[in-house]
Amino acid sequence: MSSSPSADEIVADKFLEVRAKLLEIAAVLDRVDRTAGENGLDDAARQKRAALQAGIDIVASEGSDRAARLQMLYSREYQADWRETFGMTSS
Repeated sequence: MSSSPSADEIVADKFLEVRAKLLEIAAVLDRVDRTAGENGLDDAARQKRAALQAGIDIVASEGSDRAARLQMLYSREYQADWRETFGMTSS
């Protein structure tokens, strides 16, 4: 019978993988900051950059629902007529 891994085992198993992802995020943000210069970002890029920062804030927050909150941050609100909206009705 298998048991769930302990928190210590999860940290040990995922440390390098998560560290690499954090480094990638930091590197991308550094590139954005360096290349944005004095002109800054256009509106679309500024909105996406703000969405990334909101996601980072969720990741850095407390709680056991960070993945769910991130998913909600980057998801559309549910629309009952989504099939029609996206042309996915069968006739």
